[in-house]
Parts: sequence; structure tokens; C-alpha cells
Amino acid sequence: MTTETTTPGVRIENLTATAPPPGPRLPLAVQTVLFGSYRHRWMPRLRRRHGDVVRLRIYPERHVVQLADVDHIRAVFAGPASVFHAGEGNVILKPAMGEHSVLLTDEDVHLRARKLLMPAFNGAALRGYRGLVTELTEREVQRWRPGTPFSSHPRMQALTLEIILRVVFGVAEGPRLEELRTLLRRIVDVGPVDLLGWHNPKLQRYGPWKRYAIAQRRTDELLYAEIAERRRAGDLGERHDVLSRLLAVEGTDGEGLTDAELRDQLITLLLAGHETTATALAWAFHELAREPAQLAAATRAADDGDEKYLEAVAKESMRLHPVISEVARKLTRDIEVGGYRIPAGHTVMPSIALVQADPAHHPGPGAFRPERFLGDGPPAGTWFPFGGGVRRCLGAGFSLLEATVVLRAVLSRFHLTPDRARREPAKARNITMVPSRGARVIVTPRTRLVT
Repeated sequence: MTTETTTPGVRIENLTATAPPPGPRLPLAVQTVLFGSYRHRWMPRLRRRHGDVVRLRIYPERHVVQLADVDHIRAVFAGPASVFHAGEGNVILKPAMGEHSVLLTDEDVHLRARKLLMPAFNGAALRGYRGLVTELTEREVQRWRPGTPFSSHPRMQALTLEIILRVVFGVAEGPRLEELRTLLRRIVDVGPVDLLGWHNPKLQRYGPWKRYAIAQRRTDELLYAEIAERRRAGDLGERHDVLSRLLAVEGTDGEGLTDAELRDQLITLLLAGHETTATALAWAFHELAREPAQLAAATRAADDGDEKYLEAVAKESMRLHPVISEVARKLTRDIEVGGYRIPAGHTVMPSIALVQADPAHHPGPGAFRPERFLGDGPPAGTWFPFGGGVRRCLGAGFSLLEATVVLRAVLSRFHLTPDRARREPAKARNITMVPSRGARVIVTPRTRLVT
């Protein structure tokens, strides 16, 4: 066994450091509020004051350490899965996703779930989804009212939810799925205060936390009903939706997924599979509307079918406006990072937002420049909106495919302008960062349409 990871500054054996990382001394409640609602402003300040390794106290994890050095982050992603538990690091999501979620499990349990889900997102599956994404996008943009300002974020949420419903269930019609559609919108629409109720059963007896818990229980009832009905179907082998695929596969142990495991994987796909892509697309429209040169280049790419450039637009949107600010790994043993000792039980958080806004990695980081992602692109490890290592998001390819198809459909039909020149600031919404005004734009028909 090696005594040190391949990256300088991170050790998992023969530790010599004893001092903990520096960090703010504010009470846990204050740090929780600052992180929950203002992390996009607070985290850069902490880095300037304390450096690349900063210790925080945040509910419910309590002890977390932010990492902003690319070498340290690479080491964490490449480190042993037995030491860096991503599932435990995502514990804040457990009340919504469930204990069997691919996001919440670790080691062998995670690998089993990942292998069962992987066929639904391989290259062949992605090619099969393209026509569906195109069809639903065309249907959505036909509803838009030219010349009238509107918030693109909720429209993208509605579209990507419709897409993931079809991908997961094969159909998106019927009273059960109609009710599920409404409930999923409610479950996603949570703020930092709502998150407190996720980990406090007493709060779930009151007000918004009680209403959220009721919505969640009803969602589970609908999912279990859909699973039971699908199990009785005699044509699973002929279906290509995710639920049918999951019911048909077996793990290496010869066992399929239980109803509880299916529920947790389905809700994970439904929630994680639409919210982040919708937000990235809304930010892309927000930036393109304010950058005439970039809009012209993206429009040409849409006309020419240049999907590499359109994908670069999506990637730059994710870089400039990371939907999720950080990823998390909970430690099962003490480690040493940057000369500091981090005890077992602490959670290390590689910061997506800080790395992707660092001029050392992305010159002129505040500018929207899709060209960064053409050719060789930015240095490895400096762009990771889908996480990294063995835990990289299974849906990354699907998300980029979806974004590319949507961008082409919109830009082939419309010209974008902002409803006001000033850029919208980001605001915290559950674990994501979203446009504060919904990324409002104005669309006007182009004189040339490409279908």
C-alpha cells in the first residue's frame, strides 16, 4: 500500500500533521445560515482569509472542510472509496432521495446500484433519447410568446421534468403521472429553511414542513403504485424506459432491485435528472441574451448543426454559474491535507464554485466564453460540475445531450434579448444556485428557421 496519494499535500498514511484547518469561529447556527443562503459570497471571502483548506461547522453535518486547491481535490477524487465516502457526504439528501439512492450509498452497495443504472445512460441509450428530447423541446418552444418578457428558468424546469418523466416511465400521461408531476415540482421547490425540516422530525408536524412531508408521502405512494403495475407488465423486454430496464436487470448476485431500492433510484433520477440541467440552460439563455457576439456564434452553430459549440455553451454556463457549489466526501479515517489534520467523521467538500471561478485556471473567469471548451478545453480537474472520480454523475452525458438539443431548438427559432441589461444575481434554492429572477429574457422570431 502506498503511504501517500500521488498528489502532494494529501496523505492517508503516516500522518504527521496535528493542527486542524483554520476557519471562522461563528456559532453553528450562523455558519449554517451563511452557507445555506449566501455561500456564493461567503466561500470566496473565507478562501481569501484562510486559504485553500477551511474548516466550517454546518448543520446537519457539523464538521466540514472546504477544499479549493485543484491538486488536493484530484487526490480526493482518486483516493480510496473506502476512505472517502461520497454517499455519507450526501447525507443532507437522504430524507428526499432515500437510503438506497445511488447518491447515498458507498463502496460495494454503490457499485451494485451504479452497474444496474449504467445501461440506461450508455451511448446507445443516449442516442435513443435524442428524438424524444427534440420532440418535447419543439412542443415547449411553440408555447412561447414572442416579444413578452418571461422567466426561462421555470420553463426549462417544466421541459426537463417532462423529458425525465418520459425517460424514466416511458409515458407521461394518466392521472397518476399528472399528480406526480405536480408533486415533484413541490418537492424540488425548497429553500434553506425547508431543509431544516428534512432532518428534524419534530418540525415536520408544523406549517411548511408538514405540507412538504405530506407531499413526499404521497409521491412515494404513487411511485410504489407505478412500480407494482409495471412489475405485472408482460412486455418489459420490449420497453426502453428506465423503470422497465431496472425491473428487467439482475445484479451479479442474481437479485434484482427491491421495491424500496427502485423507489429511491427513481426519485433520485426524477429530482436530480431535471433540476440541474434546467438551471444550467436558464443561465445559458441569461448570458447569451446579454452577449451579442456569443449569441451570434451560438446561433450560427445551431444553424450549422455544430453540436460541439453548443455543448461548449452549456459547459461554460455550468462553469460560470455552477448549479451545485461543491461535492462532499465523508472520511472514514484521519487524513492530512495541505499540512492540516482532518479527523475521521469530518466531511471534505471540494469546491466546484471556487475552482471554476479561479483566474489561475480560467482566465477572465467572470466572462462568458464558450470557446474555452473548444479544442483541448481547460486543464483537467478545473471543471467538474458532475463531480469526479468513480462517483462522477451517471447522467452527465444525458444532461449535455439534453442541453445541446434544447439550445439548438431555441436558437434556430428565436433571437434572445434581456428584459434588462443588468445581470441577475444568483440565489440559493435547496442545494442549488439559481437565477434570482428566473433568468428573464425576451424572444423574437428569427427570419430563418432551421428544423
